[in-house]
Amino acid sequence: MRASAFLYPWDVVGDPDAAARVADLGVQQVTLAAAYHSTRALTPRHPGRRIVTAEHAAVLYPPDAARWAGRRLRPYAQSWVASGDAYAEAAQALTDAGLEVHSWVVLAHNSRMGAEHPETSVVNAYGDRYPWAPCIARPEVRAYLVDLAAEAAVRGGTTGGTELESCGWYGFAHLHAHDKIAGVGLGDAAQYLMSLCFCSDCRTGYAGQGLDADELRRAVRAALEPAWAGSGSPDAGWSGVEKLLGPDLAAATLRWRVQVARTLQESAVEAVRAAAGKGFQVLLHADPAPYRSGANVGVDAQHVMDVADGVVLPCTGGDTQRETYLGPFAGRQGVVAANFTVVSGMGGSPATLERDAAHAASLGANQLRLYHAGLASDPDLTAVTEALSRLGR
Repeated sequence: MRASAFLYPWDVVGDPDAAARVADLGVQQVTLAAAYHSTRALTPRHPGRRIVTAEHAAVLYPPDAARWAGRRLRPYAQSWVASGDAYAEAAQALTDAGLEVHSWVVLAHNSRMGAEHPETSVVNAYGDRYPWAPCIARPEVRAYLVDLAAEAAVRGGTTGGTELESCGWYGFAHLHAHDKIAGVGLGDAAQYLMSLCFCSDCRTGYAGQGLDADELRRAVRAALEPAWAGSGSPDAGWSGVEKLLGPDLAAATLRWRVQVARTLQESAVEAVRAAAGKGFQVLLHADPAPYRSGANVGVDAQHVMDVADGVVLPCTGGDTQRETYLGPFAGRQGVVAANFTVVSGMGGSPATLERDAAHAASLGANQLRLYHAGLASDPDLTAVTEALSRLGR
C-alpha cells in the first residue's frame, strides 16, 4: 500500500538531513501541513531546536493579500519558522528527495479566530462559547473556510493532492492547553449534546427542522443533568443520543448538522478542484458516524466518497476500531487511507504496524498514513522503516 508520513514544515526547514531521513523510512509521500492549529511540538532531530510553539492557528505560507483584502476573517501568518514561505521551502526539499508532497489543511479549528471574533464560535446549550470551534453554519465562517481550503491546498510545491482536516463540525472535545474537563465523565452521546450549537444561525436552522430552539436547549440541559450529578448514562453511539434526547429531537438536530456539514464539504472540495485543476486528489479526514465532530469529521460514507476522492480514517485503536471505521467504506471506489499513530509516547504502536496495516488492508484500506514522522523517536522510526520494508516485499 502507498504510505504517507505526516510532517510539519518546521521539521524540515533548517535541517538539511530531514527530507532524506523521511524518504529512508520507505514512504512514497509526505502529507505536509499548510494550515494548522496552535500546538507545542517536539523536533527531536532538528539541529537547531527542540521545541516549536505555534502560538495560534496559522498558515505556513504567505497568504494572498488580494484574496483576503477587506475581510474580517482571514488567515493568520505564522512567526515561528524562520522562512518567507516555510511550506514551499519544505516541499521543495522533500520533492528533491524523491517524495510526493500533498498538503495538509486544518479548517474549522481556530482558537485565535474565536478569541478575536467570538460571534464565530459554537455556543453550547448553556451559553458557553467554544473559541476553538468556528460554527460552520455561519455564512461568514463558511466563506472563510472554503477560500482557505482553496488557497492552502494548492500551494507551490504540492505535487498531487490535499487532505482536509476538520472540514465539518468541531465541538466539545478538544486537546486544549491545561485541560480540566475530566472530572465528570461524558460519554460519546453526552458529548454530542455538548457539541450542539445554539448561535443565531443554528437556532434558525433548528426552526427549519420544526424545532423551537429554546425548547431544544432546555431539553438538552435536562438530558445532561444526570451527568453533572455523577449518574450519567454510559450509553454510546447514536442510540445513546436518542436515549438521552429522544429519537425525534435527536433526528431533527442531526438533519440540520448533516445538511450544514455536507454542503460545506461539497463547497470546499469544489473550490480546491477549481483552484488545482484536473488530477488533484482531495481527501477528507473522516469518521463514518455522521453525528461525531472533531478533526475527523462525521460523514456518510456514500456521500463523502461521491464528493471527494477518498478519506483518511483513524485506525490506531485496535481491531474493533479498524472494523468500525473501515467497514462502511468496504468495496467503495476511491482512496481509503488507514491512519496509524506511530509515536509510542502518543499511544501509537509502531512495533505492530506491519500486522495492523495488513489487518486494515483486509478490511479495504488501500493506503497508509503515519502520524507523525517529525514527532516520533528514533526507535519508533526504526520500527516504521522495518515494517514498511516487510510490507513492501
